[in-house]
This record gives sequence, structure tokens and C-alpha cells, in this order.
Amino acid sequence: MVDKKLLPELALLVLLGCLWGSSYTFIKIGIETIPPLTLIAARTAIAGSILTVVMFWRGLRLPRDPALWKMFAIQAVLNSVLPFTLIAWAEHHIDAGLAVILNSLTPVFTFLLTAIITRHEMVNGRKLFGVMIGLVGTVVMIGVQALNGFGDVVLAQVAVILATAFYAGAAIFGKNFKGVDSMIPAAASLICGAVILIPISLVVDRPWELVPSARSITALIGLSMFSTALAFTIYFRLVRTLGSLGTTAQAYVRVPVGVAIGVIFLGEQLYASTMIGLVCILTGVIAMTLPTRRPIAGMAEAKASSE
Repeated sequence: MVDKKLLPELALLVLLGCLWGSSYTFIKIGIETIPPLTLIAARTAIAGSILTVVMFWRGLRLPRDPALWKMFAIQAVLNSVLPFTLIAWAEHHIDAGLAVILNSLTPVFTFLLTAIITRHEMVNGRKLFGVMIGLVGTVVMIGVQALNGFGDVVLAQVAVILATAFYAGAAIFGKNFKGVDSMIPAAASLICGAVILIPISLVVDRPWELVPSARSITALIGLSMFSTALAFTIYFRLVRTLGSLGTTAQAYVRVPVGVAIGVIFLGEQLYASTMIGLVCILTGVIAMTLPTRRPIAGMAEAKASSE
């Protein structure tokens, strides 16, 4: 039976998956009348401001160390500036459901980067299987589109995959913030993202000339408040209560929720290649994130005493 004390955390885990799964539909609606750069600049600014307020409410303060802010800026580039913008641009050409499926490859890229660069992750057959089956699913989805010509659709899919690789890099780089309350790098990196993106948005999009629809503005507010600020707050709570491995289980909720929302609210269609890719990628993610069984205490002690 599930511990009753764990039920609220599991409910929050499901909610987190729903919040992040819905972000792709929010983006799809937002970019109808708001250019991607401006949308993401506003997203980071609003979410960063909300998280800063929450952080101060918790009695935390932003650090003043310039070296630490340089690291926050790098984290912002890897975790928001580049991936957020790439995904927003890509959704001009592909469905939100396809974007959320491709973006679920983050564990695959995280494993590949750690195995190649940091090499602190133990390589085993199950994880290698997860990598291979996840990549097979990606090739199936993109390959079918490529048969019709290498156009904007394929480029958009590649953009989402590239964003996923940046997310993986951010997860690895985020290890540099050990010992710092996780809310601080979250708020600070979003603030840095806004500082980077707002000037670019002002030059490229001239947002004062835009006439965004009420639908897009509502999507931007939902994206910023719920899929970013609230989602980050829940995420950092779950990291403390369920641990990092347990929190990654939200991916099992995020993908089907993101696909379902796109189908129901945007009228998106699921093709055979997309379904095959979805199954392959989810299988790969599950294979890579399932916890490894710990040895029985008696056996572990016996092994230790024999060494």
C-alpha cells in the first residue's frame, strides 16, 4: 500500500506533469499573435518575477557574488533562452503534441552527455537499451517527414531535439549549484534569461507595434504563471520530498497529457509514425529512469565483510 503521507506528493507529481505537458499548447496558442522571442522574453520575465517574490516570501535573498551570477547566466542560456525560443519557433511548423514527444528525449541526452563528458553515470544494458529505443522512435518520426522533403517541418523537429539537448546540458550544469537552495538558481536564471531576451525582442520584434489577441495573452499568462513559476515551485518541493529520481517520473504524465491536450483543444491529429515514436520514446525513458534495485542488506553486508 502507498504511504498516506506520500499521497499529497504523488498528487503534486501528477499536477507537475500536467503543468509541463500543457506548456506546449500554451506556446502554440501564444505564438499565434506573439513572435517567439517576445513570448519567451515575457515568459521568463513574468515567471522570474513571481519566483523572486516567492523566494523572498520564504526568507531567501538573491546572492551578490558576480561569479555566481555568471553561472546563473550560463544556466539561463541552457535552460530557458535557447530551448524555450527553439521550441516556440518550432511550434510554428509542428504540432504541440509532436513537440512534447520529442522533448521527452531529455533523459536520453542527459545520459549521453554524462557518459561522454562527466562519466559519473554507470552504463548498463538497460540504459543503453533506453538510449537506442528512444533514438529509434525519433528516427521513425522524423524519417517519415523527411521522405516528403527536408523542409520547415523537419527543421522544426530538429530544433526541438536541439532544445532537448540544451535541457540535458542544463541538468548537468545545474550540479554546480549544490549547497544553494534550489529556488535561488531557478529565480536567478529566469531573471538572467529575461535580461538576455528582452533587448533582443525589442530590436527584432518591436513588441510595442504588436497587437496580440486576448487568446495569446491568456496563453502567455498561463504559460508564465502555471507552466513555469508554479511548476518550478512544485518541482523544487518534490526534489526534496521524492528525490531527483522520483521527480523524473513526471515525464510519464507530461507526454500523454501534452499529446492529449493538443488533440482535444487544438484539433491535432496523431499519425501512425507519431504513435510508434511515442511508444518507443516512452519505453526508452522508462528504461533509463527506473530505479536500480538495491541489494538485500544481508547480502550487501556479507559482500562488504568479504572485501
